[in-house]
Amino acid sequence: MTKRLSTRHPVVVGLATGLYPFLYNYYSNFTLVDSLTQLFFFIGFFLLVPVAVNICLKISSKKIPFVAKNYRLLLTISNAVGFASLLTFSILGPKKKIILLVIVLVFGLAFLLKKHLKKMVLLQYLLALIVAFQLGFYVANNLNFSTEWKQLPDTIMEANFKKKPNVYIIQPDGYANASTLKEAPYAMDNSAFEDFLTEHNFKIYPNFRSNYSNTVTSNSSMFAMTHHYYKNPKPSSKEAYGLRKSIAGNNAAVSVFNKNGYKTSLLIESPYIIVNRPVLGYDYSSISYKDLSFLSRGFDINVDVVAEMKKAITENKNESNFYFVEKILPGHIPVQKSDSDGKEKERENYIENLEKANVWLRQMVTLITKNDPQALIVIVADHGGYVGFNYTGELKQKVKDSTLVNSIFAATLAIRWPNNEVPEFDTKLKTNVNLFRILFSYLSENETYLDQLENDESFLVVREDAPFGVYKVIDANGTFTFKRVPVKN
Repeated sequence: MTKRLSTRHPVVVGLATGLYPFLYNYYSNFTLVDSLTQLFFFIGFFLLVPVAVNICLKISSKKIPFVAKNYRLLLTISNAVGFASLLTFSILGPKKKIILLVIVLVFGLAFLLKKHLKKMVLLQYLLALIVAFQLGFYVANNLNFSTEWKQLPDTIMEANFKKKPNVYIIQPDGYANASTLKEAPYAMDNSAFEDFLTEHNFKIYPNFRSNYSNTVTSNSSMFAMTHHYYKNPKPSSKEAYGLRKSIAGNNAAVSVFNKNGYKTSLLIESPYIIVNRPVLGYDYSSISYKDLSFLSRGFDINVDVVAEMKKAITENKNESNFYFVEKILPGHIPVQKSDSDGKEKERENYIENLEKANVWLRQMVTLITKNDPQALIVIVADHGGYVGFNYTGELKQKVKDSTLVNSIFAATLAIRWPNNEVPEFDTKLKTNVNLFRILFSYLSENETYLDQLENDESFLVVREDAPFGVYKVIDANGTFTFKRVPVKN
């Protein structure tokens, strides 16, 4: 039976090679690989390539004596090496050095596994069956496909702009607000950069904060102008489904700009928010899908967005423009405990990266104000820097220290209003979710849109030290609290 399986069924062995890694890749990274084009690619990458290799071995065994003599060994090597390398990719992503090391180690091991090919293949199919059930359960129970949360209560989607300056939303990732930077655990002097902003007619909003704890959850809510509450997650959920599409796709904010005749541009330095290839709602993206590897995990491309902005200002000078510009600085402390150097060292690393972000922001602001003096420029972060934690995974626990809660959500905001004419209702600028609603009230000169502001509340998903769920940890008044958000079915 072993001989029949190994010599007569290269397709069976080939499918066994890639089926478990294929399914595991979807189970562990579903929201990163949920496009149809990615599905077709991964079917080829995980399944058809191993099958093709085995078919070539089968054909070669009939023509080349060496292959014929060592066919079972070569088929075992193909299966073992392919399975191990594909599984490593599914777990770690395209880590070339690690995958190469795995290939070398498994290549040698394959010589010992030659007589156990049938058992290997059966085990691989068993693993595939198990993860298939897990994937099916995950999709059925954790993926909330509802878009009801995006529905807005008024006619803001039909806003008609009376003012049409170019609008620049510049987002330095994880840049804490002015008040928080002054205090522990950040405790840094950022006055030189704040003076630079003031000199360039920016108004700084020192106590601004985000509503959600990471880039995807925060930005999806900001562009939708409404709360999603992490889409009512389940204990086994990883990332809420569909939120990435709410950033790069035809979201509410970008749609309003498009309807008002703006050219919309997405200037990002890495493909993190488009790695799952959503249908773009923007007219232009600094990263084209033809340049984006299907194996990308979101950080394998580094675009010079200052250069992109220089180019855009020249090419788009005769039309109204909306730009969303993202920079992965200063960022935040490591996600995993194993990558952390401890809270004190991570604080030092954050401050160093914030200084780098300041250099970049100076370049961007100088470029824009020189070439577009009437622009509406908004510098807004997606969340805080998590300084004071050892690693971001500690957010899974109930955070009892209000200073640490603030470190998660304290997000910088500074706005350069055209002609330095600051609207009186800018006092309502407190959290990300209401940013565009307030900007659209200003641009359309229609303050009725302010009647439907969302609550300026901040939320965390808690998994430990309290019943699993979404908790409001900062209320609309900026007071720290800990109240579970009722599940909406």
